[in-house]
Amino acid sequence: MALQQQIIQALHVKPQIDAEEEVRVSVDFLKSYLRAHPFVKSLVLGISGGQDSTLTGKLCQIAISELREENATQSYQFIAVRLPYGVQADESDCVDAINFIQPDKVLTVNIKNAVLASEATLRDIGVELSDFIKGNEKARERMKAQYSIAGMNAGLVVGTDHAAEALTGFFTKYGDGGTDINPIFRLNKRQGKALLKHLGCPAHLYTKAPTADLEENRPSLPDEVALGVTYELIDDYLEGKTVEPQYASIIEGWYKRTEHKRQPPVTVFDDFWK
Repeated sequence: MALQQQIIQALHVKPQIDAEEEVRVSVDFLKSYLRAHPFVKSLVLGISGGQDSTLTGKLCQIAISELREENATQSYQFIAVRLPYGVQADESDCVDAINFIQPDKVLTVNIKNAVLASEATLRDIGVELSDFIKGNEKARERMKAQYSIAGMNAGLVVGTDHAAEALTGFFTKYGDGGTDINPIFRLNKRQGKALLKHLGCPAHLYTKAPTADLEENRPSLPDEVALGVTYELIDDYLEGKTVEPQYASIIEGWYKRTEHKRQPPVTVFDDFWK
């Protein structure tokens, strides 16, 4: 089997979707998991103001609202967590995302002091973080905060991992990649946009240039610049379309180099890395 087909199969991407149907798939998945684990009463998700967390947050809130209605109980809740590093550059987008999602509860954790403290502690032992590695520190601090909140609220930490991100490994290992449940895994970037459009999301939240915005020397660096390939081409690849060889090579290169991010810690029984 060609590598492209192997990747599509591994990430479960459909060449075409029905947005309404896929919303239902994700919502029902979340509801079924919570029903199967009655000790879980909340979903916790960091909201950045970008496409992926806006979509995932809306799906979480729909699932929680339906569970409350169906079970005639107020015990379920969706907690949206804002996690700025100092002052967020796209603050207005984050506010718009929260207004669209309408979460049960919003908590704000400014991670700047925690990241600076960690950076200073490492500097004391002679480890000076590069700008890129400090970006990873931010992502991991955000996830740590979400797990603490989830732990105190009988919750699950929800992830925003989707097929285009999974393919490229464009996430921080044990940062935004460290979650309990990923309801939009299987969708590529354009399919996520289709779901948001169907749900009535303000267009500027899913037409803006995606950015992890972790590096201070390159603020708001677009994902596509970091990756060296556009999401349109990645999505075409994931939908089984023909992509020019030079771009297919970049996409497949990311997939091969980041396999360790899609796997549990390596043991002596694993051979995917060889």
